[in-house]
Amino acid sequence: MFIGEYAHNIDEKGRLAVPAKFRAELKKGAVVTRGLDNCLFLYTQGEWKKLAGKLAALPISQAKSRAFARLMLAGAMDVDVDKQGRVIVPEYLRTYAGVHKKVVITGLYNRLEIWDETKWNTYKAITEKDSTEIAETLGELGV
Repeated sequence: MFIGEYAHNIDEKGRLAVPAKFRAELKKGAVVTRGLDNCLFLYTQGEWKKLAGKLAALPISQAKSRAFARLMLAGAMDVDVDKQGRVIVPEYLRTYAGVHKKVVITGLYNRLEIWDETKWNTYKAITEKDSTEIAETLGELGV
């Protein structure tokens, strides 16, 4: 299970250190892809296979299904954790997420998210401000 918020740096070659507590699970294989809200998603191979199967099963006759599958699947890249616990984030994904130097890695149970630090802080401030309204909406969904 991935949880928490971790500040890291990404170097000019796109190498990003994964929080030490998550490295063992990701060493078995990982996939990074475009995420939502202009961040990147990092999945273990097992979690990625589950999601990819669901995306592949979406009806190709529906434009939004095709668009979402393309966003996630065409943007995906297998990554390996090196001996220093880093993954290489491809340039096209760094550009998509606006990731430059300072990043925040967030744990969201079955995935990690990689955020540009400034974008994360802005997103988090808005979400924290709206937390009561968000909670009420989720309450209606049974959460």
